Amino acid sequence: ALAGIFELQSKITKDAKGKDYVPGDCGFDPLGLFPEDKAGQMDMMTKEIKNGRVAMMAIVGFAIQEALYNVPVTQETPLFFKFGGGLF
Repeated sequence: ALAGIFELQSKITKDAKGKDYVPGDCGFDPLGLFPEDKAGQMDMMTKEIKNGRVAMMAIVGFAIQEALYNVPVTQETPLFFKFGGGLF
């Protein structure tokens, strides 16, 4: 349902911007972090794509770790998954 809301918002933004629409622009920037200039926008979009790729590789790493050790990654590395890193 949440993905549907984002898709609907993206369509509304696409219709509103017309030819100025950029794929992936769903008009969500509540903190105003997206730059106004084109060079800054392209730089920000490139960073988002690269960070997304790093995140996908991390998930693949978790899957490989679970397959090799037959232990859920949340038990193997509780420091990353428990509140306070398991220190509390």
